[in-house]
Amino acid sequence: MNLTLPRQALVAGKRALLATCLIASAMVASPTLAHDHAAGVLPDNPLANKVREVNARFADVGVATAEGYAPIPCVSGIEGGAMGIHYVNGALIEDGLVDISKPEAVMYEPQADGSMQLVAVEYITTKGPANLDGHLFSFTNSPNRYGLPPFYELHVWAWRANPTGSFADMNPTVSCDAVAASN
Repeated sequence: MNLTLPRQALVAGKRALLATCLIASAMVASPTLAHDHAAGVLPDNPLANKVREVNARFADVGVATAEGYAPIPCVSGIEGGAMGIHYVNGALIEDGLVDISKPEAVMYEPQADGSMQLVAVEYITTKGPANLDGHLFSFTNSPNRYGLPPFYELHVWAWRANPTGSFADMNPTVSCDAVAASN
């Protein structure tokens, strides 16, 4: 059995490989084709853009506490990454409403200097299935690590790029390490 490929097949294969390499290079070099999540470039996402605009006040954690939000311990993922410290407003969870300008939780990454950096918000409701601007919430059953009844939630990574997606639960670029260092 002859396993040699005809010359035309080899040339075509090399051309396909070259084309693939050129496309991949263009995607890495062009911000319009690929977002550099590692460098913190936020994707142009209509919902994340709207969330960032209407919730910019939370860049100051003092605003969150003044509006009735209280911190819960930093949440890390078992496979890496974290959500950060959630400042949660229990009254907003209990009302069952979803309002883009009143997220039930505001999420911060603790910094080595003790400050908090706003990274995301989370919308939470016990009524569902729920959605916000056409984005379906994820369901979390009970019992859960938060001690809540079954609920629906949607994370929006509006201030920190998330390579796993703007609405993923965990963000591999967020860490709780600064909390552990301060204890």
